[in-house]
Amino acid sequence: MKALMTSCTRVFLVSWRQSRTKALVAVVLMLSGAAAMPLTALALGRFTEAVIAGDGRAAVLAGVAVAVGLAAGLNLAHFAHIAYFELSELSLLELDQRLIASATDSRGLRAHERADHADKLDLVLRDLSRFNTAVHALLGIAGMVLAMGITAVLLAGLNPLLLVLLPLAVVPLLTSHRAERVLDRAKVRAAEPTRLATSLFKLTTDAGTASELRVFRMEQELLRRHRLLWGEAARGLAGAHAGAGLLRAAGQVVFAAAYAGGVLLVVRDAVQGRSTVGDVVLSITLAAQVNQQVASTVSSVADLQRLAATFGRLDELTAVEAAPAEPEDQRPPERLRHGIDLVDVTFAYTEDANPVLRDVTVHLPAGSTVAIVGENGAGKTTLVKLLCGFYRPSAGQLLVDGVDLDRIPASAWRARLAAGFQDAVRWELTAREAVGVGDLAALASTRADEAVLRALDRARADNLLARLDDGLDTQLGKSYGDGVELSGGQWQKLALGRAFMREQPLLLVLDEPTSAMDAEAEHALFERYIEQARRSAARSGAITLLVSHRFSTVRSADLILVVAGGRLVEAGGHDDLMRSDGLYAELRRLQARAYADSADGDRN
Repeated sequence: MKALMTSCTRVFLVSWRQSRTKALVAVVLMLSGAAAMPLTALALGRFTEAVIAGDGRAAVLAGVAVAVGLAAGLNLAHFAHIAYFELSELSLLELDQRLIASATDSRGLRAHERADHADKLDLVLRDLSRFNTAVHALLGIAGMVLAMGITAVLLAGLNPLLLVLLPLAVVPLLTSHRAERVLDRAKVRAAEPTRLATSLFKLTTDAGTASELRVFRMEQELLRRHRLLWGEAARGLAGAHAGAGLLRAAGQVVFAAAYAGGVLLVVRDAVQGRSTVGDVVLSITLAAQVNQQVASTVSSVADLQRLAATFGRLDELTAVEAAPAEPEDQRPPERLRHGIDLVDVTFAYTEDANPVLRDVTVHLPAGSTVAIVGENGAGKTTLVKLLCGFYRPSAGQLLVDGVDLDRIPASAWRARLAAGFQDAVRWELTAREAVGVGDLAALASTRADEAVLRALDRARADNLLARLDDGLDTQLGKSYGDGVELSGGQWQKLALGRAFMREQPLLLVLDEPTSAMDAEAEHALFERYIEQARRSAARSGAITLLVSHRFSTVRSADLILVVAGGRLVEAGGHDDLMRSDGLYAELRRLQARAYADSADGDRN
């Protein structure tokens, strides 16, 4: 019951914040409509008595009262709906924005990569869409409370014993509460298979997967898995709905039997002359109304209880994690003077998982170009995520000019980063916006086009514009009828341009952003990026971080870090690493032979 009251309070407060006037209008109209129904029953009883008594004047007045009551009961609820529908939409927008703010907060990526977080998010997204039903339910309950109060007064006037019916109306509410808990537990169990089935549906309907689906004849396999997942979810939900239906029916039967006994009591009094025919008509009309009121209240309580669970999940998703106190003066430096130090850094994605990085200690000098190399799965991208502040080390420290990165607000640190990732987002915006979002302030300025063109030039992607009919105004992406679809390499070039929008970052990260290009093209691009990085490092002391699994592309870097099995196994310049004849030299020779063999095969 506490959860129900909390849900009622929150629904009202969210609606109240949107428009007090509309909220008051909706409440007044709903209460007036609800009060009209039992009063109409009273007028109908008086009308019956007047007709039997042959009192024409009383019959006309009572008839008019019945007509007015019926019209009010039907129309006031309709006008209340108009008022609260807009409130519901505005309230849903506020809750959606709260969820978006939570999903895009600056705390990091840890929650987003957990399955339980994804399940919870899926449940909230589906249940929040029913918020308009919750507003209706709240107003409906308020109206029913008023109507039941008037009904209680009328029943007491007929026979005080009929007041026993009111506490019995709680029985259906209790069984409904129990039924909703059964359903909610089933929905939690079904969340994962439902989410996976939805993901399979998206795979089968997305144009990007259409080619592989057909080439590998995966259609029937995905359909089979989709059917199994939905079947698993549906079986659990079907059983829960059946059990919940039986619980609700049991509560309704108890109340219906009690009310049938009450009507028979009034009929007996009428037969014995202790009440009138009008009283019988009143009791029967109230019986029909109370039955409907209880059924509506049970439904409304179920809606609000369901939303209470949704609010609880929303609170968990948006809860602010406890963080160490951050002195206000701990901001990122305007210029790196010493650099970034990793001191005994160990990291595991979950507490019970094996570390993916172990005891990493290294100094990244200010103004340097640092390459991280290693085979796939070595831990390169995880190291980048730590440097970007997406995760905190499980042990050890990350120091920026001697200041622990944990003491620098995450949003402030990321404002001084620039990055291009291998899995860069394909922003289906105009070409100007797809690049310009890398620096929103520059994009909003009067010289946005100049900034975008400079970024594309630094990314060696300026030739891409010549292939776009409308230049920077070209709409990108197949989601739009007039949108232009780009190749994988072209999307990567735009992502690189986006990374170069911030002209003086403290840390520029290029995490295999040219993976769609061949080794020769990637090498040429990296050489240019290294040259540019050295020219700009004098201004901000920026560190440029290049990540690649191709050893041939990073030989010009000032410092090369070799990662294997989650450990930093070698560090130094290219020449030093080759002379030491360690893992770097071995893997570089293996790759060189592989590329040479590939080239010979192509010539043959």
